[in-house]
Amino acid sequence: MDIQTEKAFQKQAGIFQNSKDAKQRNKRWFKEVGYGFKTPREAKIGNYIDKKCPYVGEVNIQGRVLTGTVVSTKMKRTLVVRRDYLHYIPKYNRYEKRHKNISAHVSPAFDNSAIANGDVVTIGQCRPLSKTVRFNVVKVTKALGASKKFTKF
Repeated sequence: MDIQTEKAFQKQAGIFQNSKDAKQRNKRWFKEVGYGFKTPREAKIGNYIDKKCPYVGEVNIQGRVLTGTVVSTKMKRTLVVRRDYLHYIPKYNRYEKRHKNISAHVSPAFDNSAIANGDVVTIGQCRPLSKTVRFNVVKVTKALGASKKFTKF
């Protein structure tokens, strides 16, 4: 994969690329996001550039860490996560099913083509990355069954 696909030159901030020493020239900076999540191997040895990536970019994971089911992967480097929950109605002493859709950024450290609808992802809150994106994917778990159902039961 060629990293120079945008009009602007893509590089990691703070890394000097014109060193005469080959080891210094090919250095890659990465970090741990915390909360017990491991840094993917692709983030450590890959050559992609993504400033919105929590592992090699300028984004910190802070605040809420949520889990949901992938509903849509049609956007470039972004997916939609559905979170199901129950809302209590005191008058009837019963619960009703509700859901929220959350847009989340997917780092190239995760194989974007391998993430499919129905997969369970863990997302961490970060600063606003765009108009609707305020979360970043930190963990992907493959779906067990292909049935569409309310995930709480």
